[in-house]
Amino acid sequence: MQKKSALLAAASAGAVLLAAGTTVAMQTTANAASPSHPRPGAHTRTTTPIKHVVVLFDENVSFDHYFGTYPNATNTDGTKFRAARHTPRANTEQNVGLIRSNPNLYKPFRLSSDQAVTCDQNHSYLPEQKAVNNGKNDQVVQNTSVDTCTGEFGAPGLAMGYYDGNTVTAMWNYAQHYAMSDNMYDSTYGPSTPGALNLVAGQTYGVRAVNSTTGAPTTDSYVVSGANAQGVGTVTNDPDPAYDDCSDTNHTSTNNLGVMSGKNIGDELNSAGISWGWFQGGFAPSTAYHGAGTFAQCKTTHANLAGSSSVDYSPHHNPFAYYKSTSNPHHLAPTSLAEVGHNGRANHQYDLSWFNKSLTSGALPAVSFVKAAEYQDGHAGYSDPTDEQDFLVKEINAIEKSPEWKSTAIVVTYDDSDGWYDHQSSAVLTGAKDTSLNEPMCTTVREPVTRSGAQDDRCGPGPRLPFLVISPYSKVNAVGHQQLEQASVIKFVEQNWKLPQLGHGSFDARAKSFASLLSFHRPEASTVLLRQDGSVASVTPPVRQHGR
Repeated sequence: MQKKSALLAAASAGAVLLAAGTTVAMQTTANAASPSHPRPGAHTRTTTPIKHVVVLFDENVSFDHYFGTYPNATNTDGTKFRAARHTPRANTEQNVGLIRSNPNLYKPFRLSSDQAVTCDQNHSYLPEQKAVNNGKNDQVVQNTSVDTCTGEFGAPGLAMGYYDGNTVTAMWNYAQHYAMSDNMYDSTYGPSTPGALNLVAGQTYGVRAVNSTTGAPTTDSYVVSGANAQGVGTVTNDPDPAYDDCSDTNHTSTNNLGVMSGKNIGDELNSAGISWGWFQGGFAPSTAYHGAGTFAQCKTTHANLAGSSSVDYSPHHNPFAYYKSTSNPHHLAPTSLAEVGHNGRANHQYDLSWFNKSLTSGALPAVSFVKAAEYQDGHAGYSDPTDEQDFLVKEINAIEKSPEWKSTAIVVTYDDSDGWYDHQSSAVLTGAKDTSLNEPMCTTVREPVTRSGAQDDRCGPGPRLPFLVISPYSKVNAVGHQQLEQASVIKFVEQNWKLPQLGHGSFDARAKSFASLLSFHRPEASTVLLRQDGSVASVTPPVRQHGR
């Protein structure tokens, strides 16, 4: 999380926000062009047997940080792990010999289960590029490693550290029983907000900066990188979203906010009448909105494994709050469970508790994006792999026990790498011309150009990230090598529900769907429930249909 420091407090006022050059009152409005009641997931026509996609979107992990020695665990501490025979070979730092001999200042080293709570690494847009060093991946220690901090584990060259199956046991067991990719990347370089926007829109261009208390347009290079004459540019940092009462410490500080133009996958789902929702821990306000001149407040906290508390809700982790069309500024709850996934006052933005209610009631939306509270989202510095595992196991077990499991695909992936070392990088597919924010490996490749002009500072794909698909239709103990990226999620949604591409430079045009990790002809995957320590509790083989 790369946040600007809070500055002097300012008096809260009735907020007005700028959207596409027009000042508007901050309010929740359902898309008037959308069907009044989108169809539940089970009743929508799809091109595959998948009727429900659930994206568990966690924070700040590179592929090698969790899978660098997969499937070989040391078994000296933590939860024991034994790999299945014939586990396929993945592209890991161990398998290519980079643990024994590495070009970085420090070799990769194992982090034990007792070292789960670590310092947060540097995961800003330019330092990540410098660490990659034109594909050599040999400048990590100098550019992204943060070796010391207060109250958390640190070590020289900490960014080279990795966990194995004794700590991230659930992730390894899900990979054993379902499918994962060893070739999936952040769509661009940079921290949490660019990754979140790439997940739901394949796009980080189109942001404007507005004042937190007045909503007036302003200039701010932290909010907008590579701004054009109209003040429109690209998100490369973590500004808070304009359409959120809880942004900028409930609009009491002086940090400017971001407003995105264009469309996201929520807009497309609304237009097609398909149910969907964003569910985030801590979204339910600790203090409710009480009318004009007030703001909802999000101050609920939880403590992580080390006893350190953090606020549950992070505004800049919610990509839909940057778009007026898909925002719920006042954090209003749905009027009933029947509203979840459909048009209403919550406008498809919900507290995490509503996702769990929809599971137990058999009313899961067709597409669900699920975000843990901060202490469980895996982000080093305030979360950790153990707390993250608690969240993943709880939610995945609940989905597998629900009636919708038989037609569900769960995706587990991440917003960025946190700056943790990974030995593999993608060729640059999208360049940039801004030499102040981009390395030569980016500036020698052309930036995206659309009918409305060039879109600078979108260099990518960025670092390699974990990507698992858990479904009755998953390939079993499979490692996919087709190149994927964050926009591969919306690509699958578009193809499965026959939606148009978002256009205007969205990476959904170049991204490959993750369908290659699924097998629809003869489903082989079992229902695998895990214990909270990540070990396997039960395995229920698939029920064979007659004649198959």
